[in-house]
Amino acid sequence: MTYCLAIRVNKGLVFASDSRTNAGVDYVATYSKMYRFSWPGERTVVLLSAGSLATSQAVVNAINSDLEDPDAAFNLRKGKHLYDVASYVGNLSQKEQQQHAPALEKSHASGEASFILGGQIAGRDCEIYMIYPQGNYISASEDTPYLQIGENKYGKPILDRIITPNTSLEDAGRCAMVSLDSTVRSNISVGLPIELAIYTGDSLEEPWHNKYSAFSPMYKSMQKQWNEGLRQAFSGLPRFDWEKDD
Repeated sequence: MTYCLAIRVNKGLVFASDSRTNAGVDYVATYSKMYRFSWPGERTVVLLSAGSLATSQAVVNAINSDLEDPDAAFNLRKGKHLYDVASYVGNLSQKEQQQHAPALEKSHASGEASFILGGQIAGRDCEIYMIYPQGNYISASEDTPYLQIGENKYGKPILDRIITPNTSLEDAGRCAMVSLDSTVRSNISVGLPIELAIYTGDSLEEPWHNKYSAFSPMYKSMQKQWNEGLRQAFSGLPRFDWEKDD
């Protein structure tokens, strides 16, 4: 399991992911779940993955292969709309899953993977899409301007409380980090380091990107201040009637 999210605000996009994958409680490894593709002035695409690592890596390998093949019927640079690219990634995922379906069924294993695709094509708006294991996809909405894949329930409350289309990119980035940290604290299958990418809308440049470990000063400070703030807020909650007499 893993946890990835993307946020769309008026000023651009934020992407965040953990880096843990496991094949049982006694085998844990670290792999990046964030893939960035950029052609300055033309388009920027970010892909996040959750689920089967084998399927995810096969999809990314196919994407890179198509980019290197001048005769490829389609690649990331040929889509006129980002939803064309989302459909392409969904087809690649389905093709990979179907190829190994008989063997996976025999071993009672799953080859399913889900993705978040986001970015911007010149002349178009910033967009984010969630691509299901079945290959279909949905986009974010004005009312819910974020998408999550993987172990999403622990990191959802802060997104619901904080994120609106008017949220600044910087606040959206901090919110994403807290969302990931909340999930890391509550679920052993999600782990550090955290990757964060912030794309400024209409820049058509590679997103700002950083990776945070448990020892990163920014991550440690954010975690400490959030924990202390929660405790202070909790201490200030209204008292029950019988406490008011003390």
